[in-house]
Order: sequence, then C-alpha cells, then structure tokens
Amino acid sequence: MNSVLSVRGLDKRFGAVVAADALNIDIVAGQRVSLIGANGAGKTTFVNMVTGYLAPDSGAIALDGMDLAGRAPRDIARLGISRSFQIPQLFIELTACENLCVAHSGAQRHALSFHAPADAPARRDAAIELLQRFGLADLADRPVSELAGGVRKLIDIAMALLRRPKLLLLDEPTSGVSAEEKFAVMDRVIHAVAPDAATIVFVEHDMDIVSRYADRVVAFYSGRILADGEPGRVLNDPEVRRYVTGGTR
Repeated sequence: MNSVLSVRGLDKRFGAVVAADALNIDIVAGQRVSLIGANGAGKTTFVNMVTGYLAPDSGAIALDGMDLAGRAPRDIARLGISRSFQIPQLFIELTACENLCVAHSGAQRHALSFHAPADAPARRDAAIELLQRFGLADLADRPVSELAGGVRKLIDIAMALLRRPKLLLLDEPTSGVSAEEKFAVMDRVIHAVAPDAATIVFVEHDMDIVSRYADRVVAFYSGRILADGEPGRVLNDPEVRRYVTGGTR
C-alpha cells in the first residue's frame, strides 16, 4: 500500500540532546497512529518537523511522494497536512464560530483582504457545519473565553480539519481534559474526522486513550523508535514498559 507520509533518516539535535535519531516511518492512508513516549522522547519534535515548524538536520519527509523539504508550515498545510496543538491556538475574545471563520480565511490561497470579511455567509455556514460535527453548534456564538478546556481542544481540532487534510496530526488531544470527559472528547474527534477519512496521527500520554483509539502505536525513546506495531504488542513490549509506560501494563 502507498504511504501518505514517508519519513527516511530523519535527524534532529539540540546541542547534546538527540531529538530524532535516523527515524524511518511510513504511515498508510486511513490509519489511526498514536505516538507515545516520555516527555522529551521526540514525539512533538517529530510532529514539528513533519509540519514545517522545525527543520530537520538531515533526512527526508514526503507526503504522497512529494518532498516537503524547506517548505513553510502554511505551504505544507495547503498540500494536505494539518495539526492541532497541545495548547489550543485560539482567539479567546472571539466566538467559536468566528475562530473557525478566521481559520477558513487563512486557508485560502488568495491574499486576505479588508474587503472580504472573515465572517462572510459562506464561511460562517462552513464553520457551523463543522461545529455540528463536533456537537458544538449550540456554542457557536459563545466567546472562547467562556468555554471549558475540553471544548477549546475540540475547536482547535475543528480548525485543523477545515482544510479536509490527508493527514491530521493531533498533539495531545486529551491533555487538560478531565478523566470523565476524555473518552467523550476523543469520540467526538473520531466522529468528526470520519466523513473526510483523514489519516490521524496523535501524540498521547493516556494509555487508555491509546488502547481504545489507535490501530497502530509508535513508541519513542531518546529520539529513536523503540517499538512500532499493533497496540497490544507495543504496550506489552518489555522496553516500552520500562521506558514509556513505567511497567504499568
């Protein structure tokens, strides 16, 4: 099967710290892949390199066979890779709908104009449709400052989904969400993404979320891949238990 994302020999160092050590990985269309590892293992560095926020020291990254080397984050997003952030990147003084309208404006290929308001009817309609997918339509006109952390996470992910990406990268989608809300939040994400059949890669520390939602797990340790495969096998790997999950499984 053809890979949506193909990474070869990816290296990144910050002084003496090895954040990526000759990483090789292929991600096939339709997969739900979870990246796990302790803080500093290299997961977010990997996501930042794939999305153009960080340049690798060496190696190659390709989307559907297209080389992404030297491309800016916005260019990579237009080619089909979108991401959310561990801390939602929202305008808290704007409403949920207005945030999506602004994101929709920024996703256009033509330059933004003062003569084309971000909340034009077509953009608002698209924003409302997406909020409905996430079960948030009733909060469309509420300022983000009034919304709970889990809802803000969902809005941030909705903004990433606006482009209907080939590959959706989620950086800790359930961090900061209460234990009671975490499955509901992830259920909404999976439901919202399903119509576009996007491939999902998500960084996650909660092994309950990993076990329930991933069909493949890649475990990182010190910038290298410790294990890669089906969740049950990876989570029970002795090295993963020692260096990632702390022997809790």
